[in-house]
Amino acid sequence: MKLNYIFIVATVLVAACEAQTIVPVPTSGSRDDANVVLSYNTGLYAPTTPDWAQAQASADARCKAWGYSKADPFQGTSQQCHSRNGYGQCLEATISRTYQCLGRG
Repeated sequence: MKLNYIFIVATVLVAACEAQTIVPVPTSGSRDDANVVLSYNTGLYAPTTPDWAQAQASADARCKAWGYSKADPFQGTSQQCHSRNGYGQCLEATISRTYQCLGRG
């Protein structure tokens, strides 16, 4: 019985540490500049895995609503840290990726 209890506790702890999948959402952009920025929040103790395929679909939809044919992501992401611990590690951050709208009308 005690072994079952330890197994259950260990399973719950491992599941709690697993990265949560999150879909980045549009946070800014400009029709005139033909770009869309998608972002998500993450933390040191709450790891997340972004679903960039869903983000691409969202960026495509935004660009199409503006009269463009598709969105092309710029390489890489930017990180804005909102709080740090005493060791300088980022505790809470917003991760963003910019997409360029292509193929006007």
